[in-house]
Amino acid sequence: MIWFKNIVLAATMLALCVVVFGAYVRLTDAGLGCPDWPGCYGTLTVPESVAAIEKAQANYPESSIDNKKAWIEMIHRYIAAILGFLILTLAVLAYRKKDEINVKPSLVYGLLGLVIAQGMLGMWTVTELLMPIIVSLHLLGGMTTLGLLTYITHRHWGTVSDILISLNSTSVKFIRFAFVILFIQIFLGGWTSTNYAALACTDFPTCHGELIPPMDFSNGFSLWRELGVTSEGEALTLQALQAIQWVHRVGALIFVSYFIYIIYLMTKFRSCNLYRNLLVIVIGFQFIIGILNLLLHLPLALATMHNLGAALLVIITVIINSRITPKYD
Repeated sequence: MIWFKNIVLAATMLALCVVVFGAYVRLTDAGLGCPDWPGCYGTLTVPESVAAIEKAQANYPESSIDNKKAWIEMIHRYIAAILGFLILTLAVLAYRKKDEINVKPSLVYGLLGLVIAQGMLGMWTVTELLMPIIVSLHLLGGMTTLGLLTYITHRHWGTVSDILISLNSTSVKFIRFAFVILFIQIFLGGWTSTNYAALACTDFPTCHGELIPPMDFSNGFSLWRELGVTSEGEALTLQALQAIQWVHRVGALIFVSYFIYIIYLMTKFRSCNLYRNLLVIVIGFQFIIGILNLLLHLPLALATMHNLGAALLVIITVIINSRITPKYD
């Protein structure tokens, strides 16, 4: 049991690192630092010597070798591989100790299946040349992995609140639905980032001086297409990128409004003070960072911190929901 508890805690912390570092990979344009998968130019490391670089260039003549970006991508793959091994270990332990762990073993098995799917999405991210829908699903998969690990960790290290469990059913449904609001906003953020639409509007609260700018929703939200082009192969217009950015902004307002209500529900219970305060801090942090990203033209540090804020919101929301969930017998 102690092995399971320690490994799931370590895996959760590592998953947070993978999610945040994955954002760094995307923001530094290192996603195609290696043109193949799971290795890099046919090896499990990055070519460094003159001979290795010449061989890599001969095998991949259409790729321009950038060692810095290749290392960023490979470090992300190494960390993700370690996380996958830890989750595989958890699945084995869940099978052997299914009567001792505090969650259903099927949840751990499902987590392992999700990580395998994440590996496939990681491969397709490279082979499909950063296709926006695949990169966005990869982000959602990473956040879901983090959320499931957080839940399993809390069931073994945290506490369940009998007072919160006694909430009326309507309040519980509102708290549960917070997941839907949060993950829709994460998808919109990922869609904005993967389509390079973050700077389609660089002023706030207007977009090029207009509250409702010219927008092309059909092409901006056409899901199955290559990066930077419409489904017909034409270049995405500024109007399409503005539609993506504008919807993300509207989503942020809906998200903040909904979570303010969740925070209000939690004010009735002193045992929720910590998580309520954390929500206030992280939501405020996210809102300010989002605006600064626009006004300062997406500095790398702030853009990465914006992804960290989303991951922290996932963790806090999962813990709150775990505290209102009865213990598993």
